[in-house]
This record gives sequence, C-alpha cells and structure tokens, in this order.
Amino acid sequence: MKLRKLLALLLVGMMVFALAACGGGDQSGEGSGEGEDVAAGGGKKIDVILKTTASEYWGYVMAGALAYGEENGVTVEVKGPPSETSFDEQQNMIETDLNDDSYDGYVIAPLQGDTVATLIKGQTKPILAVDTKIEAPEILSFVGTGNEEAAKLGAAKAVEYAKEKGWEEVKCIEIAGVQGDATNTARMNGYKAGVNENGGEFLEGETQYADGTADKATTAMEAIMQNHPEGVAIICANNDDMAQAAARAAAGNEAWKNTVFLGFDGTLSACDSILAGEETMSVAQMAYEMGYKAVEACCKAIDGETLEAFIDSGADVVTPENAQARKDLLNKYLGK
Repeated sequence: MKLRKLLALLLVGMMVFALAACGGGDQSGEGSGEGEDVAAGGGKKIDVILKTTASEYWGYVMAGALAYGEENGVTVEVKGPPSETSFDEQQNMIETDLNDDSYDGYVIAPLQGDTVATLIKGQTKPILAVDTKIEAPEILSFVGTGNEEAAKLGAAKAVEYAKEKGWEEVKCIEIAGVQGDATNTARMNGYKAGVNENGGEFLEGETQYADGTADKATTAMEAIMQNHPEGVAIICANNDDMAQAAARAAAGNEAWKNTVFLGFDGTLSACDSILAGEETMSVAQMAYEMGYKAVEACCKAIDGETLEAFIDSGADVVTPENAQARKDLLNKYLGK
C-alpha cells in the first residue's frame, strides 16, 4: 500500500513539473513579446537599434516598431544609447547584436553611418536603415522621410498662409541646421522649391545657419529682424526648436506679427506652440509609421521578398486647424 502511494505521489509530481515547464514559457513570453503570437508570426525576431530611446521623436519610432510586432506575432527588441552623441554605446550595441544568432533581421538608425557600414560588412541577414541612410551594400532598404519633398509640401502651405495673412511680397528666409549636413541640405532644397514654385521668393543668400539649436536660432532671428525691420512673410527652420525660438524672438514686434514661422518634425511641443499662436506650422515626420514600416519591411525581407531601395514613411503639415488632432494622436502613440 505504501508503495502504491509513493508511486502515485511520484506520478503527480512529474505531471506538476511538466505543467510548470509549459507555463514557464508563457510567462516569459508575456514580458518579452514571445509566446503564441510569436508562433503565429513564424517565430521571427527583429533587432531595432535606434539613435537613442530617450527622446519624444524616437519614442514614436519605438512605438511603431513594437506595434507591428504585437499585431503580427513578431518578437521586436528595441534599444538605443542614452543620447544621440553616445557613439561608442551604439557601436557596442550593434557589434554585440550582430554576433547574436537569435536575431533574424536588423533595423538600425545610425549615429555614424560610416562606422555602421564597417560594422555590418559581410553580414548576410536582412539589415535595413531607418531615419538615416547607411551607404553599404548590406542595406536592403532605407525607411524614412523624403526630406526634400516633405519640406516642399510645408513651404507651399506656408506661402498659402502668408498670402491669406495679407503679404503681397512673399519672401522667405531660412534658419538652417548644420551647413553641409545632407538632411539639412535636402530640407533647404525643398523649402526653396516650395516657395519659388508657389509665387514666393526664397532668399537663399540670407540663410542663417544655427546648427539646429534654439539659442543660435534666437541670435539668427535677431539678425534677420535688424536686416529687415519691415518684416518678412516666412521664416522656415530646419526643426521645430529653431522655429519656436525664432517666433519667440519676434514676439511683440509689430512688423513681424503676421509672419509665418514654419518648423520641421511635428512634435508634441510643436503642436502646443502652434495651438498657443507661436510657431505657425510644422512639417510632420511620421515617426510612428517609420518604425512600423521598417519592421514590416524587415519581415518581408526575411521571407525572401525584394524591397524597394527607399520606403517613404510619409509627411504631413501641422497647422492651427489640425494641431489638436495631431497632438491627440501623438499622445496615443506614447500611451497617454
């Protein structure tokens, strides 16, 4: 009798151990995105390395990447260094993850494109660039904003607004980012085309370079106001921080009360500034869509599909009419 009881207890113990082992897999999947959904998505695991995870913009890219994984049963790991100047930290992340056989594909937003091109040399797993190009044969596609076309879209809208505000001569001066930077140049070319093709005049010779910073943009705006005490119809900037700084510098100056201040990025702070009547409008990068499409394209590449060399994540123009709707959407992406 005792022997039977002992055997029964052993059998029960084995069953409990087996159930616990099965249940343990479900628990680990709940925290990392693995489990039944991953099995449905073919067990793909995508590594996404961003320029940083500590900013509003990159938070949207991260949200889009994770959303694709959740909707399609794909394990998506997103990481990034503490800042966009943490070059060594990102390099270490890339080196470590390229040697991790568990990943099926990679999505990388490079801080230093040349360095990343060297790191990925000879890699055979699918690798995509997001937000910023990487010039390397291993890169199957670049997913990001068509900066020139997006800026052109914003400039056309700014000319329309300037005319509505009563400007007869629609002249535009740019407060630019870093001179020689490819993204800055593309946006400048777009602004120029959008203004000139819609009846305005882009004053290219009066461009002020402010290195992408608000402080320098304030100084640049003060110089522009000294040179043009009569005011100018449009001030376009390479990002929202500079557009907002320029608007603040001109606040209270009667000659500049109807000036259109055009920024670029379409962040939450831009929406708030537009709703407050400071920055007039912003060209919105679709960062959430950028992350979503990058992971989607990487999965297609893993399945053997041929990708387009450039996948445009799209752009829109945030104005006083749609700024609240844009703000609500961005808050939704961030889970607010």
